[in-house]
Amino acid sequence: MRKSLLFWGAMMCCLGWLPSAARADEYPSRPIQVIVPFAGGSGSDVIARVVLERMGASMGQRFVVENRPGAGGVMGTKAITTAAADGYTLVFTASGPLTVNKVLTDLPYDPEQDFAPITRVATMPNLLAVNAKLPVNTVSEFIAFAKQKPKTSLVTYSSIGNGSASHLSGAYFAYLTGIEMTHVPYRATSQLVSDLISGEVPVTFTVLSNVLAPMQAGSVKALAVGADKRLAAVRNLPTLAEAGYAQPDSSAWFALLAPRGTPKPIIDRLSREVRSAVADKSVLERFETLGAFPVTTTPDELTAFISSEIARWRDIVARTGVKADNR
Repeated sequence: MRKSLLFWGAMMCCLGWLPSAARADEYPSRPIQVIVPFAGGSGSDVIARVVLERMGASMGQRFVVENRPGAGGVMGTKAITTAAADGYTLVFTASGPLTVNKVLTDLPYDPEQDFAPITRVATMPNLLAVNAKLPVNTVSEFIAFAKQKPKTSLVTYSSIGNGSASHLSGAYFAYLTGIEMTHVPYRATSQLVSDLISGEVPVTFTVLSNVLAPMQAGSVKALAVGADKRLAAVRNLPTLAEAGYAQPDSSAWFALLAPRGTPKPIIDRLSREVRSAVADKSVLERFETLGAFPVTTTPDELTAFISSEIARWRDIVARTGVKADNR
């Protein structure tokens, strides 16, 4: 009797395991929703769509992007924490909601505990760009211009949101160069660009894709790129280091994550598919046009990277004295 019970118990375990294994093998069997916590047309949105389109072709299922902007990417990123951990709801988010905001404010989630990291996807350096009518053409001229402004009318600079990489790029640049500027956070990239063109907020630290069109139209001029190498799409634009003002890399970076508890076989499959997509020639060419560099990792590497970035930004925030800005 005991042997019989053990036999049937083992059989039941096998039968219980088979459907689960089959589901993992069959993944994905329907379209996959990907939340992008920023507005359509933003750097993260464009990068996400380029990569996900290639992944969809490879995996045989559509990736449906849903833009949920708000609170510098925090609200859309939070949404994934209550989604089913089945691989059919993911988030394509950025360094701000995952690292910088952890240092600046109390988040409604824990970036190190509440997600199943899949892989980093790309980095996009922030450019120092100004309204074309500003009487400066180099970084040194801009610094001199900013230093002569009285405290009652400081230069204003925009970012895509408090705690974003663009926000901290500006704050750290001001700290290193000894200038004072007033930060103006935006919820929508389109409004940021509109006010940059009009001169309402004449300075920004943002990614190339956000300002390339007005640069080509002559209404915005870029002074430098905040990375350790130049961008192929704007080869004549010097890096901040080449302009004589080296600072730690404050590029925006993007990553794909799933809800905590998503089965490891699904996480591993998605990680492999992203790496394959980013290696595709057409994707690489599109990245170059957008001013992005491909960067992929294993899930474990991304987990460790998030923790190291939180520590790095904690040090930078302590040095600059940046505070949360809820405007």
